[in-house]
Amino acid sequence: MSATGCGRAGRRAPRGESARSALLLVDFINALDFESGERLRPAAEAAARHTAELKRKLKAQKIPAIYANDNFGRWQSNFPELVQSCRANDCRGRELAHLLAPEHDDLSVLKPRHSAFYGTPLEFLLDELEIERLVIVGLVTEMCVLFTAHDAYVRQYELWVPEDCVASSDPAVHARTLEHLSGVLEADTRASA
Repeated sequence: MSATGCGRAGRRAPRGESARSALLLVDFINALDFESGERLRPAAEAAARHTAELKRKLKAQKIPAIYANDNFGRWQSNFPELVQSCRANDCRGRELAHLLAPEHDDLSVLKPRHSAFYGTPLEFLLDELEIERLVIVGLVTEMCVLFTAHDAYVRQYELWVPEDCVASSDPAVHARTLEHLSGVLEADTRASA
């Protein structure tokens, strides 16, 4: 029974170390072309460096990587085009795209809103892969990462949100959100190392 009084009965009971995991990269492929983008950039790049190392380790264990990225309102976009545009020299988010460029065997979904589950085939993909634990990383901690974690929690996934693999432009908000993820969603927020 969780601290909120709502148990996790259902088809996805926590299974500890034997649970099949997936790495979910939320909005890391990002131009950072919004008002707080420059303030976010240093924290985002640090999180991307940690995530790149974590991704390498998890892929060595055959854990799939799934990119869940905003379509930024471009309804005719596709993920490879988005990656390419974010790698351009004049793009503020080019270092993120450089550090975390998807590999040929990575999976992706484009999302129209904050949560990687809302309006996307992510849940079907995770069911197909028989995933029980999500490692959620990305941008920004208090928005798309949090909304995705909430939706994962109500679907009874175990959660690890490594505190060094998510970023916010506001360190205090970042810290409060990590406390919420841990205290309310029972997420493991230990660093990736």
